[in-house]
Amino acid sequence: MSATNRTSPSPGPSALRRLLVPGIAAAIGLAILVNLGLWQMQRLAWKEALIERVNADVTRPAVLAPGPKDWPQTVADPLADYRHVAVSGRYLPGAAYYYTSLATTQGAPSGPGYLIYSPLVTDEGWLVMVNRGFVPQGLAADLMAELETPPLGEQKLTGLLRLREQPNWTTPAVDAAKRIWFARDTDRMAKVLGASGSLAPYSIDLDAAFTGPQGLPRAGQTVVKFKNDHLGYALTWFGLAATLAGVFIAYAVQVFRRRA
Repeated sequence: MSATNRTSPSPGPSALRRLLVPGIAAAIGLAILVNLGLWQMQRLAWKEALIERVNADVTRPAVLAPGPKDWPQTVADPLADYRHVAVSGRYLPGAAYYYTSLATTQGAPSGPGYLIYSPLVTDEGWLVMVNRGFVPQGLAADLMAELETPPLGEQKLTGLLRLREQPNWTTPAVDAAKRIWFARDTDRMAKVLGASGSLAPYSIDLDAAFTGPQGLPRAGQTVVKFKNDHLGYALTWFGLAATLAGVFIAYAVQVFRRRA
């Protein structure tokens, strides 16, 4: 048979069979990567809504702090954090320390120190942990004892609602003897302080107006700041999806060329 009568092998079925398994794998991988990118875009929209809501809430007039019947909805609402709330009641004895560090501010205490939390029994009878403000580390013991003692009598307070934190494996252990925490675990704070009753699933960071008479505890130190890397993550996932699609297309072109 002459060379002119030879027929070239068809690139059809055998080439498609070679692409079947890689194609399925690429399609699954592409679907996963695209969905991860879309999920990050949803998280971006949620975070931007949260930032917008918080920036508006912190300057609005305070609303009544959620009571027991509203706690399930408060915990489920991702935008509940930083709501400006008001509460009335009396402090119970005792204080817990939340270790933190404040950025240097001219004319005000900063650096490593503690946020002082005290339990408050509200006029309605339920409890809430109140962050009364910041005290720097290294103060004399008698001064610390004075500062940790909450004011007596009826209190009408305003501040920012902060949902409680759940410690994880990276959180340093609680020093129950010294009452030092490294997470906003208000449930355990109240338990260690012996405050029994119906406890709110959040704490209240007092407004700056409630700073102590000597400038300590320094209230109003809530850092309203959010990490927002969701757009970068989304672009990473979409970029990986585009790379995977490009690699598969290049592979498919080579398969068809070889079969041809």
